[in-house]
Amino acid sequence: MFTVYAIRSISRNYTYIGMSAELEVRVQRHNVGGNKTTRAYAPFKLIHTKSFDTRLEARNYEKYLKSGVGREWLKGL
Repeated sequence: MFTVYAIRSISRNYTYIGMSAELEVRVQRHNVGGNKTTRAYAPFKLIHTKSFDTRLEARNYEKYLKSGVGREWLKGL
């Protein structure tokens, strides 16, 4: 099972979209600065998740969320 997630920085205007088979571990890693890309923006709150059976389905949804339309939709959360 793959989960696509979006996290928003609590302290700065930054939203990160990713995919993981171990969501809790991955979000924890973002919050403790274990990911170079998001380290400067920690801590985060989880704002959206959606699970898929296959990696391909998850990747397609992740691409949608990273598009302009998807990012606009996330702003409303």
